[in-house]
Amino acid sequence: MADLEIRTRLDFAKTLTKKAGEKAMVFFASIGDLVVQQKGAQDLVSNADLEVEVFIRQHIAESYPNDGIVGEEHANVAGTSGYTWVIDPIDGTANFLTAIPSWCVVLACVHDDQTKLGVVYEPSHHEMFWGAMGAGAFLNDKPMQVSPSTTLSIGSTGIGMNGRTSTDLTVSYIKKLVDRGGIFYRNASGALMLSYVAAGRLIGYAEPHMNAWDCLAGQLLIAEAGGCVEHQSANDMLINGGRVVAAGPGVFDEMVQIANETYLP
Repeated sequence: MADLEIRTRLDFAKTLTKKAGEKAMVFFASIGDLVVQQKGAQDLVSNADLEVEVFIRQHIAESYPNDGIVGEEHANVAGTSGYTWVIDPIDGTANFLTAIPSWCVVLACVHDDQTKLGVVYEPSHHEMFWGAMGAGAFLNDKPMQVSPSTTLSIGSTGIGMNGRTSTDLTVSYIKKLVDRGGIFYRNASGALMLSYVAAGRLIGYAEPHMNAWDCLAGQLLIAEAGGCVEHQSANDMLINGGRVVAAGPGVFDEMVQIANETYLP
């Protein structure tokens, strides 16, 4: 079981993530009024992202003033406690800005080079995916368990792509997946797709590179729901990001094999 410090922080994270989701929903109800900037190809940011992240940061600073903060939209804050919060205020901004209800608020906390807790809140359907190291993973109040599938030909596999890596990597992965009888799923929110793996909705997920705020929470949830995740240093992920392959144990090795064949420099 998670210790008292982590349980206390988890309760804080759940409450804060829900409040942040409710704040984001106010923006979602009037997306035509948002100010939108393009950071890169298929990479958008709006004042909703910026303001929701500030909201989360303010609450962390008030409750845990000595903790570090890493977020997608604002500068990192160095802490002295050894704990670092990792924020994605709206993962799936492209969906958010086009009125597609497939986006989420993401919050994780890292300590001793490990992700100790993660919360992914999808407010459009009132779904909160949450968990802590050693304490299991849950969807609202029910325990989550990864898919029992033992073949890529039964179940859908989440596929991610981004502007930092060649599209050839993703196309090659998809081809090998389909050749093995698999089918791919993409909803433009990596954190949400990882949460779907934890909940058993997807059998696995692969992306050649993800930033920490998109993946740390979901990777923890998958591991706590009985799944497999490639071993990574959380501290290194905070700085550099990295490739992500995660799945139920019945298909994980095969997904890693495909990644080793396709996710090459």
